[in-house]
Amino acid sequence: MPTTQHEVVPHPDLETEQQYVKDLYGRLDAARDLAEHRLRQAIAWPAVDPQALQERDATVRFQTERVTALDAAEAGLCVGRIDRTGGGPLYIGRIGLAADDAGGDPALVDWRAPAARPFYTATPVHPLGVERRRHIRTRGRAVVRLDDELLTGGLATSGLTGEASLMAALDTARTGRMTDIVRTIQAEQDAVIRADDRGVLVVQGGPGTGKTAVALHRAAYLLYTHRERLARRGLLVVGPTPTFLRYIADVLPSLGETGVLLAGLGQLRPGLDARGTEPPASAAVKGRLEMVEVLERAVADRQVVPGDPVEVTVDGFALRLRPVDVRRAQAAARRAERLHNLARPVFARRVVDLLTRRYAERIGAGIDGGADLLDREDTAALRREVAEEPAVRLLVDDLWPVLTPERLLTDLFADPARVAAATPGWDDATRALLHRRKGSPWTPADVPLLEEAEELLGFDDGAQRAREERDRRRRLAEAQETLDVLHGSRSVDLDDDALTARHLDEEVLSAGDLISAEELADRQRSVDTRSTAERAAADRTWTFGHVVVDEAQELSPMAWRLLVRRCPTRSMTAVGDLAQTGSPAGASDWAETLRPHVGDAWRLAELTVNYRTPAEVMAVAADVLAAGGTGATAPRSVRPAPAAPWAEVTGEEQLAARAVEVVAGWAAEEGTTAVVAPAGRVAGLAAALAARVDGVSSGPDADSSRGPVVLTPGEAKGLEFDRVLVVDPRRVLDEGVRGHNDLYVALTRPTQRLGVLSPGELPAELARLS
Repeated sequence: MPTTQHEVVPHPDLETEQQYVKDLYGRLDAARDLAEHRLRQAIAWPAVDPQALQERDATVRFQTERVTALDAAEAGLCVGRIDRTGGGPLYIGRIGLAADDAGGDPALVDWRAPAARPFYTATPVHPLGVERRRHIRTRGRAVVRLDDELLTGGLATSGLTGEASLMAALDTARTGRMTDIVRTIQAEQDAVIRADDRGVLVVQGGPGTGKTAVALHRAAYLLYTHRERLARRGLLVVGPTPTFLRYIADVLPSLGETGVLLAGLGQLRPGLDARGTEPPASAAVKGRLEMVEVLERAVADRQVVPGDPVEVTVDGFALRLRPVDVRRAQAAARRAERLHNLARPVFARRVVDLLTRRYAERIGAGIDGGADLLDREDTAALRREVAEEPAVRLLVDDLWPVLTPERLLTDLFADPARVAAATPGWDDATRALLHRRKGSPWTPADVPLLEEAEELLGFDDGAQRAREERDRRRRLAEAQETLDVLHGSRSVDLDDDALTARHLDEEVLSAGDLISAEELADRQRSVDTRSTAERAAADRTWTFGHVVVDEAQELSPMAWRLLVRRCPTRSMTAVGDLAQTGSPAGASDWAETLRPHVGDAWRLAELTVNYRTPAEVMAVAADVLAAGGTGATAPRSVRPAPAAPWAEVTGEEQLAARAVEVVAGWAAEEGTTAVVAPAGRVAGLAAALAARVDGVSSGPDADSSRGPVVLTPGEAKGLEFDRVLVVDPRRVLDEGVRGHNDLYVALTRPTQRLGVLSPGELPAELARLS
């Protein structure tokens, strides 16, 4: 482990800091009491008109978020202090607290404020006006440790900020939930966190470099810096798996930010939770940008032109529709509206008009020409009769059906003939990858296609507007009925003995004299009290102010197209590692991946230091990385392993039993444990472990806060554990689309211990272990 050369000072003033932090907590309590008081006032606010109701609900949301932020700050309110040249100390915390005197320094500076930045970036070579940096560790409301650095000597260092505090945090056992890194943010991480929000910032970093933590702290920083805009538009965090989203769920709330939407790709379509599975090759085909053209052809294929004339019967008369008639009606519809469902009413009107003319001719009352026997009302009645005829409705549905995205894709993927029509030039093997039986669960790769289909089909909101109008009329009628009742009984509550001369001389006003039925109906209208994140989750047309994407290297081109549509400003943070790409649809080059979607509006930042993975473990993983031929370089580890990584050849029959023995032995130790294995072994290993060890979970429901987890390399991506057992590395290499990347991911999950079990000879890439 590298050592710093700056001086580590004794801590005689622990008691002084203890008292100061105690005073800060007193102010925190006072601030919380004030926020709770204002929240109660807002809830009880007797607002009646719509604008006042909206103001009240906005106040309720703001004060609720304030109380939540103050509660979150309870866990480690103060994280450190900087002593400045020519100035007093500044204390750094999770939130800001004002000073008692208006002109003085804040009692606590929010870690995101510009004044706090030297706490993370000052070095002895570039002290930035800081003489001493103090890291304060607390447990509850008590200060338990102080770590000081003197920055005035200009000595070279390891490059780590607050190394003692950092190492203490890294050596702490994991709980199964990610925690914030406010205390230990390093300079290269701080530069990413505070970077400008314009365009797409790609953060490339190897295992253990803190990509995820940096991305989440960047989200908190942007919400602090651009509060008004992001509070209105919201911020979206996209993660790779449900397990990962559970793992990071506590970080932003601990930083006082609760209005952020966390979702996986499979949850980005409102009302759909797409967790189905499919072969990687199928997901890769669905992720190609050429699927846009496939869907366009699939929509056009549903606008049918019959090969021969078709007949419908109206009131006993057979009416013929020729193919040329259908083509003309379709051309008129497409000229009027580009989107399929929105153009359909135009097509339907053209067909009904044509059939009405032919119906009139058949009954001897032509509509065209000078010999018309029908006036306007007769013609309208005749047209209604044709339009309401079931056979006509069925004909229009056959020729130009109303389509939902789900129906379009279900019908397309279930019918090889439709797939063939939509994919000219494709070979049969590739077409077969799109096959999906009706009723099969949707997969994450389907979600971008469903959203793209929605863009092509359009949504006819006529039915919704009709429902809203009916609801408005109902509320209006109820309001008028209420006013009528009040008007008829306005003197019932008057006590004769209490009537004064003024009451006798003046007309008593009723509710109807003070408010109209329209106004009362508006007051009864429900006001949307959902948070920004809740409203965004329910609205597929919602566009976010900023989007954070974790494990961004796994996203397909179609997934990027979806995310850019949800963030048209292209203000995004994408964190990932090209050396860990496991999906055949994923990225191998950031420029090639992003330019089709954002052009040159992106930039690259790199994280180079591995804080998580011990050096001895990283050396093993680096051999695997080199054997994969990606040309990537493993990040530099800064800490040693408490125990050397090991490997053992067991034989196939003893593999599961030996895995159970290892995990059971680890179970008594503090922290988290994971078994990472190829997909075909997960179920068997999970069952064997569950028979001996409590709290075992696997797959999408895996939760290491309850006990050991059994995961594939893809499911383990983005996670960390105190102890990791990798089972059957040869099969991981052989079965993975990018097998070396998968094994690299598996080997780099531990913070303390790594073991490898192999049923046969170890792969040559793991020779360092043998």
